[in-house]
Amino acid sequence: MTSPPIGRIASFKGFLAVLSLLLAVTVWVVGLMDSLSRPSVAPALSLQQQEMALLAGPALPEPVRPLLVGADPAQVLLESLQEIPLDRLDDRQRLLLASLETDAEQQRRLLAAPLGGAGLNPLQRALAEDSDRTSLSAAERRLLEVAPADPLLRQVSCLALGGTAQECEQPAVARSTARRLLLAELLPLLALLLGVGLLLRHLWMLWRGDLPRWPRLQGLPLSLIDMVLLVAGGFVVLGEVLLPLVVSPLTSWITRDLRGPLSQAAAVLVGYSALALPPLLIIKQQLGGLDRREAPEGGWLQWRLQPVGQGLLQGGRAWLMVMPPVAFTGWLMGRLLGDQGGSNPLLELVLRSRDGWALALLATTAVLLAPLFEEMVFRGVLLPVLGRSIGRGWSVFLSALIFAVAHLSIGELPPLLVLGLGLGLLRLSSGRLFPCVVMHAFWNGATFLNLILLA
Repeated sequence: MTSPPIGRIASFKGFLAVLSLLLAVTVWVVGLMDSLSRPSVAPALSLQQQEMALLAGPALPEPVRPLLVGADPAQVLLESLQEIPLDRLDDRQRLLLASLETDAEQQRRLLAAPLGGAGLNPLQRALAEDSDRTSLSAAERRLLEVAPADPLLRQVSCLALGGTAQECEQPAVARSTARRLLLAELLPLLALLLGVGLLLRHLWMLWRGDLPRWPRLQGLPLSLIDMVLLVAGGFVVLGEVLLPLVVSPLTSWITRDLRGPLSQAAAVLVGYSALALPPLLIIKQQLGGLDRREAPEGGWLQWRLQPVGQGLLQGGRAWLMVMPPVAFTGWLMGRLLGDQGGSNPLLELVLRSRDGWALALLATTAVLLAPLFEEMVFRGVLLPVLGRSIGRGWSVFLSALIFAVAHLSIGELPPLLVLGLGLGLLRLSSGRLFPCVVMHAFWNGATFLNLILLA
């Protein structure tokens, strides 16, 4: 006797789910292992911050200068550059290190190799030709009146060639850099302090029993097999592996006439859109098979946009409250295991980009598309379905773990797990998906803004 059509369909779905799960686990394991060889953005951020400290020092008020830039920012930057192997120093870093270096022999060694002179200003070329100088020539003093492209190299090469602090200072640059450094340092600190206060208040109210009861979790009538097909099949196999191969020629055609940073940003936008398309189509198909008359108030995904103000407040407050535990987790992992690398390549693109249109495209991807898509998958569909099968607590943990693993970075996995837990708890406590998107957008937006300030 042949199986009924429904039985054959169920068997086929089960086979696809098992195959997708095996392929997804393979992709995730390989991706996580590869992340160990990917560079971390942390060293680049640290160097950027130290360079800003050296430039901003003269413009900072005396009382706060030691707190923001330390006692000797030049020495801190020198020591950081000395830790980089010589064969990994680019021309700029080599000139920077040579200008800060006090050991004459080491300075000559740094300047012995040919430099790419096309990118050097006259002061830097003079340093490369003759570093044993005690004063600036009249011609070089006149050159100082024209600001070159790299203010920090101008300053340190001027001092290295014998210029005085007054000759080499750049008041306008120092003031501008000081403002950016203050924002980059103080905004995260203020957010952390506010987050600690809100978190302590929340825990106090929880202990007193003053928090409102959580609304009933509205789970979609889908199976765990449907979730495997969505996450493993749609998100990983189709979105991360197969569709990028198809879209790659289209991406090359779209970006063929664009400049470097803009081309990379456009490729990121197109690539992320391609990644999101298969899971979104699967969600559309899965929701289309449900009886709309049985949908709860607010729809199956529980977007519940109204009231908008309350949703924004819930998302913003949750973002502040999750910052302290995420920051502590990242700090603890760094202390225990060191820098594991594997940073999201998008962070490096933002840090290095100087193109406004490129930054706009990267911001669209990170602050708009990523929160919308990821929250729809992980907190809109996956968490409620898991909640029906394994309970609220385990659904929050498992959805957060899958969310963290899907980013394919061992170094960032623990902080992302904590962030995912916060997003899951917000989904349960608010009964809405909209605040989760807001919280996620705040998180990505704050990271993006901090990179822009340090760039």
